[in-house]
Amino acid sequence: MAEAKTLAPRKSAAKTATKTKRKTPSVANPGRVLKKSRYTRAETYAIFERFHADNPEPEGELDYVNAYTLLVAVVLSAQATDVGVNRATKHLFKIADTPEKMLALGEDKVREEIRTIGLFKTKAKNVILLSEQLIRDHGGEVPEDREALEKLPGVGRKTANVVLNIFFGHPTIAVDTHLFRLGNRIGIAPGKTPLDVEKAMEKAVPAEFGRHAHHWLILHGRYICKARKPECRRCVIYDLCKSPEKEPLDSIPEIALRTRAQIERQKAAGS
Repeated sequence: MAEAKTLAPRKSAAKTATKTKRKTPSVANPGRVLKKSRYTRAETYAIFERFHADNPEPEGELDYVNAYTLLVAVVLSAQATDVGVNRATKHLFKIADTPEKMLALGEDKVREEIRTIGLFKTKAKNVILLSEQLIRDHGGEVPEDREALEKLPGVGRKTANVVLNIFFGHPTIAVDTHLFRLGNRIGIAPGKTPLDVEKAMEKAVPAEFGRHAHHWLILHGRYICKARKPECRRCVIYDLCKSPEKEPLDSIPEIALRTRAQIERQKAAGS
């Protein structure tokens, strides 16, 4: 009986520990959301200044040859990796890089070309339907307008924002799972929904960094500030980050020190 009594509190403690363990923010489970950013305008500027110094011209990782193939690639990327989409579209875009050519292939052929991608049946149907609509309503051209893009089959706000940003150069914020996580985890643009985070990010990002902001954040979330375990030792903004999940380190990562020094040298040279 004595042994049973000593085990009970341990079990209870384990349950408590599980309940109090911090969960990584996600679209499905954002958790407790901050009411405002953890950063001042100057601190936010310093974060994006650091991203810019480290990678002045970030690029999306989807392969495309024109606005149409970019649109199709982004539609196909839903619930799929960029690597997987690029593998599937490598041949597809060689034989169908316009709405007219895609319609000539037909839904069955498109489905065969992209069958390695998740939800390929639905996506093949949407590719054909959006191709038909582009020809009917826009003369076969991809419109440079979010509202018009969102009317296309398979195209939501995030997809429209990606196309507007990458191809047309608009300072839009495309909130994917990585950017949503970062907005809440580091507290730079908290929100309960992707749209909340997008609006908060639009207010937070300094105008001069608007063009590439979403690329920097997506790449940072994909390769450094990962969902399961952030790789803080490789973080270019480690010393600027106020996330409670930040790993305590004995020293600031070399990449952060190097990039900070680079910015300081540039400022000194320009003064």
